[in-house]
Amino acid sequence: MSRGCLVACAIGVARGGKPVLRDVSLTARPGRLLVLVGPNGAGKSTLLAALSGRIVPDTGRVILDGRPVSSWLPRELARRRAMLSQRVVLEFGFTVEEVVALGRSPHSPDAARDARIVDAALRAAHVANLRGRRYTGLSGGEQQRVQLARVLAQVWGAADDGAWLLLDEPEAGLDMAHQHFILRRARDLAVEGFGVVAVLHDLNLAARYADEVAVLADGRVLRQGTPEDALDVDLLSEVYGIPLRRHGGLRIDAA
Repeated sequence: MSRGCLVACAIGVARGGKPVLRDVSLTARPGRLLVLVGPNGAGKSTLLAALSGRIVPDTGRVILDGRPVSSWLPRELARRRAMLSQRVVLEFGFTVEEVVALGRSPHSPDAARDARIVDAALRAAHVANLRGRRYTGLSGGEQQRVQLARVLAQVWGAADDGAWLLLDEPEAGLDMAHQHFILRRARDLAVEGFGVVAVLHDLNLAARYADEVAVLADGRVLRQGTPEDALDVDLLSEVYGIPLRRHGGLRIDAA
């Protein structure tokens, strides 16, 4: 088992007696952006939750840095991986800065260091100008960027230790400019040494930003490889049930 990698080993997950993931094996590597694509109900978000340790597979196991994720202490695991969910609901009157500071909770308190990291994370997510605003008064796109800053603060400076960012549809609900901003930032973090796994619905964003793509359907990984290999239009046409074509390099649209 490769050290530093995040690996799903023949995992299966069922809900209400219905299989959601079926014998899924997948390897994510530090320094690379792996994108999970597939139709609704394919199991993408469930796979991401299993990789994060939020759910325990019914069969198989998930390995992080050579150890089963289930063997990590919660605080220890939280310092090595952070997850950005599709939608995070906060109904309290926290300021933006206070929300981002929540990312430091798994770490030993160090007021000066935490303040520096929160400031750096705010700047990295381009929300430093919002720091004094109430989170509940922000637009959906602004809230998503604040949540990105929170997960950055959670694992800030841990790339050399093999830290991971898991992003569940981070582009959902964002305008085009912010979609590309989030994916560029994810790509930059991979270049910096983080392992990044993202669930995306937009095949063209996956083609543009991913180092690797895994195509899921019916709870299985059908293919994992480079965007050129995994985003095969014949495979995708079958998976999505609609004729697709590729043009202009990797751009994919309906035939």
